[in-house]
Amino acid sequence: MKIGLLCDKRGFKGSRSRGKCSEISAGIVMDRYRKQRLRMVDSQIRSRGITDPHVLKAMETVPRHLFIDKGLMDQAYNDNPLPIGEGQTISQPYIVALMTEALELRGKEKVLEIGTGSGYQTAILAELAERVFSVERIASIASKARKLLDSLNYFNVAIRVGDGTYGWREESPFEAIIVTAGAPDIPRILVEQLASGGRLVLPVGDRNLQTLIKLTRLSEDANNLKKEDLGGCRFVSLVGEYGWKD
Repeated sequence: MKIGLLCDKRGFKGSRSRGKCSEISAGIVMDRYRKQRLRMVDSQIRSRGITDPHVLKAMETVPRHLFIDKGLMDQAYNDNPLPIGEGQTISQPYIVALMTEALELRGKEKVLEIGTGSGYQTAILAELAERVFSVERIASIASKARKLLDSLNYFNVAIRVGDGTYGWREESPFEAIIVTAGAPDIPRILVEQLASGGRLVLPVGDRNLQTLIKLTRLSEDANNLKKEDLGGCRFVSLVGEYGWKD
């Protein structure tokens, strides 16, 4: 398996100090899309039952339109996913918020993300966790996300190019794992990389329709799990050794 590591521009594999988007220049923070972003949170996220104030704040802060191709920027805050190239998508804002809230992040966690994609979900996680380790199988997408995250001062993120279904064992255990692509089943190898008390959120089903699942590892025993159904969803396929075979 070919693996490449894309550290942030200072060479970190995940800094302990978070580079918050709120710390970047006022010209970006107070962008012309801010009203659309606040409206998105009120009408699409808070109104659907997302209550975690930290998740809501992160969704209000991260400039989603910067993670979209310029030709689609005016659609960035719409209530739907959008293409980002290479057959991949940026998830619907509500789904991003729902999955993030289910992780129950409190600020000190080490989080594993499978499927960096545009980097938008990564940035949301970086606002809420101490360190984020993200794996993306498509090198061009990973490189683009890395550059954008650097430009937004997210220095607590490490990105690796490779098969995300293997996880990132050398950095485990993780307090939270999020998978942003649909799996045919729950990869056992990811459950094994969860810390005791850790949460795994991922879509499971066929290639057309999945169920969003939350697993909580209740003890050191990897078989001692609590499983919750968070509802139906539709994601691109998780391709890899422990996912779909492309």
